[in-house]
Amino acid sequence: MNHACCRGVDIHTHVVPENFPAYWGRGSNAQWPSMSPAHACHRHVMISGKVFRTVPDSCWNGAGRVIDMDQMDVERQVLSPMPELLSYWLEPEDGAAICRHLNEQIAGMVQRHPTRFSGLGAVPLQDLELSIRELEFIVQELGLAGVEIGTNVNGIPIGAPELEPFFAAAAAMGAAIFIHPLRPTGMERLVGPAALEQILAFPCETGLAASSLLTGGILRRNPSLRIALSHGGGAFSALVSRLNHAWSLFPALQEQMPEPPLEASRRLYFDSLVYNPTLLRQQIALFGPSQTLIGSDYPFVILEKAPVKRIAELELSAEVERMLLRDNALRWLGLPA
Repeated sequence: MNHACCRGVDIHTHVVPENFPAYWGRGSNAQWPSMSPAHACHRHVMISGKVFRTVPDSCWNGAGRVIDMDQMDVERQVLSPMPELLSYWLEPEDGAAICRHLNEQIAGMVQRHPTRFSGLGAVPLQDLELSIRELEFIVQELGLAGVEIGTNVNGIPIGAPELEPFFAAAAAMGAAIFIHPLRPTGMERLVGPAALEQILAFPCETGLAASSLLTGGILRRNPSLRIALSHGGGAFSALVSRLNHAWSLFPALQEQMPEPPLEASRRLYFDSLVYNPTLLRQQIALFGPSQTLIGSDYPFVILEKAPVKRIAELELSAEVERMLLRDNALRWLGLPA
């Protein structure tokens, strides 16, 4: 069995605060989250009075996370909110309040374990002005590395022109961006249990969202953006290959995208969370060894329990392995390697 060259930086891990403030806004049916006790060290995330998910205390307990990280051979975790907590469907002021609570909780975890955690905050993307203001607070006041955003904002794809001011602000501030699927399209086409939303709809949603950054021109007009896609970009590798072929055939696509789509896509980053060594090798070959970083989805049920080991099993050169395990992630975060 191959041994990894070094410990890893896991860019895909989630946080849920132990508690939320009571709702103080004016909405009568706001989908405001709360927490209630569950079994053992778990708590229920409650939204609109219903259990959304039952989560372990490792969602908020930094010391417990560090123990798990040592067992997983992970040197540093990048903390980001459980995506449903991004709360784009709330009134803007309510969304801003939830984001502020999340950001301060994540910053507190980072401050208590600065050598083990980096943090990504949340912004209320349903209101661009509030989002940019919160991004300034995240980066300049809290000192976090950047933000996690969903793949769409109440049905608006992230590549839509109305969201570009946010991306321009993130580029100007040097903020890292982590894109995670949220309330995906295509749910009516799934046949089976509710868990298929995460299993099948999430990767399709991510592929379409990433494609919109190319077709909408946001990536081209903001070349310094550092954007990482969760779940290996989902279906994006197949979509961008097809888009690249079509680009060579259709003048309208060339007018919209002066740069070949596959070439442009190689400025994006992709986590390693594809659960299959053949797919992971393909991802590295397609986008380049400088663009993949490890991700586990810790601490949720679907997590990859040994992300560092999975890279070691690919039997790559020591230099490339080190890039995948830590150097690419540190560059994306804006930290020195």
